[in-house]
Amino acid sequence: MSAYNAAHLDDIAAEKWPYWAPIRHHFDIQSFGINAWRGGDGDEVIKQHAEGEGGHEELYVVFSGHCRFTIGGEELDAPAGTFVHVADPLAERNAVAMAADTVVLSLGGWAGKAFVPSQWETESLSPNA
Repeated sequence: MSAYNAAHLDDIAAEKWPYWAPIRHHFDIQSFGINAWRGGDGDEVIKQHAEGEGGHEELYVVFSGHCRFTIGGEELDAPAGTFVHVADPLAERNAVAMAADTVVLSLGGWAGKAFVPSQWETESLSPNA
């Protein structure tokens, strides 16, 4: 048995949603959340949302392409290589791709609390979804 697993991003995709790469699920990562979101120019790669009361903080990494984040009403231009940390779980956020082949990684977790997969993720990947 190997001490590691490896996969190319192009090989990790939810069959029903080609814009979503469920990385945490693919590797069965239990200690933190991580997903990748893909889109072309004008696509909403990070859907409008807030984590809500008791929600986790998130770190977004613009892996490729270019996007525009809107966080708490403020806009942020984010070319490839940009890291965006959203500590406030109540802050509304989204990101729109500004270039073809935009990929944004999202990582999440709680300080001092064990990670629990989000209900939407679990439900989206169930065979009955």
